[in-house]
Amino acid sequence: MTSVAPVGDCLFCKIVAGDIPAEVVHSTERTVAFRDLNPQAPSHVLVVPRDHHENAAALAAADPEASAELVRTAAAVAGAEGHDDYRLVFNTGSGAGQTVFHAHLHLLAGRSFDWPPG
Repeated sequence: MTSVAPVGDCLFCKIVAGDIPAEVVHSTERTVAFRDLNPQAPSHVLVVPRDHHENAAALAAADPEASAELVRTAAAVAGAEGHDDYRLVFNTGSGAGQTVFHAHLHLLAGRSFDWPPG
């Protein structure tokens, strides 16, 4: 595991460090999962790596196992919340809707989802 220093002004780094409160629902040695403050589904949880990487592509390039751990954590949270069906979303770049530039996976569950997403 490569350790990446937290970025001082990064919201998710501050949540991981415990400097900003969040409703944490699951954590592992490599990940923290917490409820989204602007939920888009009855279950909307963000799963972030403890180490700072700007986006999903940067995380996958630097630490592929951490990328896999995000998905494993999301599956564990979905199962704990009683969901067999769920959507996982990475937004990479502002044009795709990324607003916090710390890699994070959205776990969405508890409602039907259309395709393609809007």
